[in-house]
Amino acid sequence: METKATDYEKYQRAKEKVAEIKGFYSHLLSFVFVMAFLIFVNLKYTPQYLWFLWTFFGWGIGLLFHASRTFNIVPFLNSDWEQRKIKQYMDEENNKNKFI
Repeated sequence: METKATDYEKYQRAKEKVAEIKGFYSHLLSFVFVMAFLIFVNLKYTPQYLWFLWTFFGWGIGLLFHASRTFNIVPFLNSDWEQRKIKQYMDEENNKNKFI
């Protein structure tokens, strides 16, 4: 039995999506500014060893995961997959309870 989403539910989902995108862009902006500062410090004081690369790659991996979740790049991380799994487990639970 599938119910149609009300306008309020649609609004709430859209609002959550906008908040996710805003959070990603905040994350991206802080990444750019902090990395620019670290690159400057690294190249000014210890140019013989590029230690900023460790931070760049570590934080960059986190940023990539954040982007993949926000923009549904990886199929098993998107909200459609989550909703299908939730529905599947709820249906399984309902079917199990019918036989008890």
